[in-house]
Amino acid sequence: MKLLRHGPKGQEKPGLLDAQGKVRDLSALLPDITPATLSPAGLAALGSVDASTLPIVPQGTLAVPWTGMGKFLCIGLNYADHAAESNLPIPKEPILFTKPLSSAVGCNHDVVLPQGSVKSDWEVELGVVIGSTARYVSEADALKHVAGYCVVNDLSEREYQIERGGTWDKGKGCDTFGPVGPWLVTADEVGDVQQLGMWLDVNGKRFQTGNTRTMIFNVAQIVSYVSRFMTLYPGDLISTGTPPGVGMGVKPSPVFLKAGDSIRLGIDKLGEQQQKVHAWNSDLIDA
Repeated sequence: MKLLRHGPKGQEKPGLLDAQGKVRDLSALLPDITPATLSPAGLAALGSVDASTLPIVPQGTLAVPWTGMGKFLCIGLNYADHAAESNLPIPKEPILFTKPLSSAVGCNHDVVLPQGSVKSDWEVELGVVIGSTARYVSEADALKHVAGYCVVNDLSEREYQIERGGTWDKGKGCDTFGPVGPWLVTADEVGDVQQLGMWLDVNGKRFQTGNTRTMIFNVAQIVSYVSRFMTLYPGDLISTGTPPGVGMGVKPSPVFLKAGDSIRLGIDKLGEQQQKVHAWNSDLIDA
């Protein structure tokens, strides 16, 4: 299933995308797509519904595909060639950091550069959505706790991230710096999550091309690892790192985002995102 939420902010409605690419309304079955919806029982109940019996509705503005996200976690430097372009060693363990929930927006939401930004950058990433509580789970069992997957753009202000005190979070956590979606694709529909092509364009130029098979730590390893340090609950999101081609790594001179730029990105089976970049404007943050 491809689950989504759409409509004006605060009035989002639950839906699913059928095999013909039409939005089917789920409002008669559930008030919203919540962590409970993402549980094995919740997904089984939805999976038993004949989508063709649900009403077709016009697609509104796409929101984050589920509500009630408790954690927005990220893995850094999880592709060897991205570590190399960043002039950093391949990590021996997953590098874990967080993005605040306030950074999460729908897939096509405007990206608003923070005041004074000069080094804002892009990162196409595979997002892993937790469906059942995971605490000290083994790698063998880790994928049983995954509800599905989504596209994430882990936008990053590199000056804030690297040059201003050594903590990544403030460069990763700016408002609008976490577009998620367009939909959450359930794990059964994705199949082998370690064989997904991914790409990102800026102003029509291809910068990132990669595949999840080149991850240093695969999804099962990541879920198991993170569950040793914190309990993962349904609705938590883990963004699993980016392949090479970020703006910071462009030779001979880095390329960073500026107002007026457009970003387009996607992952096989998971859909595409598109964002317009704007200079600081607080009115656009909550649009």
